[in-house]
Amino acid sequence: MKAFGTVHKYGDNVDTDVIIPARYLNSSDPKELAKNCMEDIDPDFVNRVKPGDIMVGQKNFGCGSSREHAPIAIKASGISCVIAETFARIFYRNAINIGLPIIECKEAAEGIEAGDEVEIDFDSGKIYNRTKGTEFQGQSFPPFMQKIIASEGLIPYINQK
Repeated sequence: MKAFGTVHKYGDNVDTDVIIPARYLNSSDPKELAKNCMEDIDPDFVNRVKPGDIMVGQKNFGCGSSREHAPIAIKASGISCVIAETFARIFYRNAINIGLPIIECKEAAEGIEAGDEVEIDFDSGKIYNRTKGTEFQGQSFPPFMQKIIASEGLIPYINQK
């Protein structure tokens, strides 16, 4: 599995209330959540994001509440992968559960800038910054996690069994 897209970059401690503000939690419809993704820190995000794009954060990405709405909003917006130095554990788990690939890699989080074109090989964990010609080694997904992501989440994966 691979991903390729343009980077949207954010800093440390991007919390779930910033990813999808609480005022929009009256819906669990992914398309509705995507319309307001990142609205409070990047009002133009929904107009710029294209299917396949990549989100990059720094430390503690996805901190805050335990709601699944945040990774659902990111995935539904068209983001194909999130790279960060570190993720809040509950966000990490929720992202995998809904089939949103995420990779921890400090060097990539520091070396990739907004607007860079990046390719990710999920089998090897390699992250290629095609704009700058640099390469980073992130953690690869174990085969069972790749199957969950390929199935679009844990529930569809279990239903296939």
